[in-house]
Amino acid sequence: MFTASEIAQVTGGRLIGEDTAVSGVSTDTRTIEPGMLFVAIKGESFDGNDFIAAAAEKGAAAVITDRGEGAGNVPVTQILVKDSRAAQLSLAHYHRMKFPLKLVGVTGSVGKTSTKDMVYAVLSAKFNTLKTEGNFNNDIGLPRTLFRLNRNHGAAVIEMGMSDLGEISVLSKAAAPDICIITNIGWCHIENLKTRENILKAKLEILDGASGGAPLIINGDDEYLKTVSLPGRRVVRYGLSEGCEVRAANISHTASGEEFTLIYSGSEYHAAVPVNGEHHVLNALAAFAAGTEAGMTPEEIVPAFMRYEASGMRQRIERRGDITVILDCYNASPTSMESSLSVLGGMECSGRKCAVLGDMLELGEMSAQLHAGVAEYIKKNADCAFLYGAEMAHCRERLEEQGFEVHHSTDKKALTDSLLSWIKPGDVLLFKGSRGMRMEEIAEKVK
Repeated sequence: MFTASEIAQVTGGRLIGEDTAVSGVSTDTRTIEPGMLFVAIKGESFDGNDFIAAAAEKGAAAVITDRGEGAGNVPVTQILVKDSRAAQLSLAHYHRMKFPLKLVGVTGSVGKTSTKDMVYAVLSAKFNTLKTEGNFNNDIGLPRTLFRLNRNHGAAVIEMGMSDLGEISVLSKAAAPDICIITNIGWCHIENLKTRENILKAKLEILDGASGGAPLIINGDDEYLKTVSLPGRRVVRYGLSEGCEVRAANISHTASGEEFTLIYSGSEYHAAVPVNGEHHVLNALAAFAAGTEAGMTPEEIVPAFMRYEASGMRQRIERRGDITVILDCYNASPTSMESSLSVLGGMECSGRKCAVLGDMLELGEMSAQLHAGVAEYIKKNADCAFLYGAEMAHCRERLEEQGFEVHHSTDKKALTDSLLSWIKPGDVLLFKGSRGMRMEEIAEKVK
C-alpha cells in the first residue's frame, strides 16, 4: 500500500528506522494486523501515542506519531510528524488521488446519510461503488473510508459532517470530490455556529477541495440554498419548485413507499422509492442529479432508486404483532423531526399514532423555542405524544396549552412504563431523538 519513506514524504514527517512497507492503516490497536500502519491520534480522553507499544506487539510495521521524542525504545519504524490527524488526512488524499473515479461528496444539516445511501443505490447500478459506512464522516472516519479505495472502484460516495467552521474544508481537501451535494441548511450545531448563515458558509466548504469543474448539486427548495450564486461554478438545483433542473411532481404515498413523476430536461419519468416520506423523494432527485453528472442515463438511474437501503436506525419500520414501530433514533433536529412525523402521519393503521420523542441536543439558546415548535408537527401527525428529556418540557407545555394528550418525563424507565401500559393493538409508534437520548432503549422494551 505504502512504504515508510513514501509516508514520510507525503506527510512531511521524519522517518526513524527501516523503510518498511505497510499493507493497511488503522487508528485503533484493536484492529491492527501484522504489516499495518498505526496512526497515533490524540482524542479528548485518550492519546494514541500511549498505545504505540501495543500496536508494535500486534505486528504493526510502522507508526505515525506526533509525540516530540517519538516512541522511545519501541522496536518499530516511526514517522515523526507535527500533527497525526493532519498527517493521516494528507496520506488519505494521496491514496485517493491514485484512482480516476467519480467521487461524490455529500453534506447538509439533515438527510446527508440517507442521501448518501440513495446516491450509492444509483451509482452502484453501473459502477463498483464505495460509500461511507456508519458515522465515519469526520477527520478520523473519512480517511478510513478513503483508504478502502482500490483500482476496482469506479465511484465513491463520501459523507462529510461538521460541528464548526473549517471542518468540512479539511474533509473536502482530503476527498477531492468531483461532484458535491448539499441537502439543506437546518439548525444542527446552531449552538456553535450561532446563525444559519454561518451553517451555510460551513456547508459550502465542501467546494474547497473540489476542482473548478465540479458541479454543486443543491436543494432548490431550501430557503438558504436557493440564494446560492457561484459565478464560474455550475450549480444544479433539485426539488419541487418550478425553477429546479431536476424536479418531482404528482407525489403519491403508497403502502410500499412513494411514487412520483420525475421531470428533467423536458422529459418525464415515472419513479418510485421503497420508503415513505417526501424527503426521500428529494433524496432521489439529488441522486438522479449525481447520476447524470457521473455519466448515467435517466433510464439507468430511475429503476435504481428501488435499490435503496437505509443505514442504521434511520426510519426503519418494523411490525411486531399488532404494533408498528418506526425506529428513527440515529439523530434529531427540528427539520428531521418534521420529516419523521410526516412519515408517522402518512401511515395507515387501525389504532392510534404515537410520537415518542427525545430531546434535540446542541441547539444552544434556540433550544426552548425549537422544542416548542415541534408541537406543531406532533399535533398535525399524531394522536398522542410521549416525550423524554428536560428540553422536551417546552414541547409538552405547548401541547398542553392546545389540549393535546401528552406524557412527559425525564425518567426513561417511568416514561417507558407509562407507554407500555398505554399501547393497544393497531397502534403505530415513532421513536426519535438525538443520539445521546438513546430512544432505541424505549423502543426495544416495546418490541
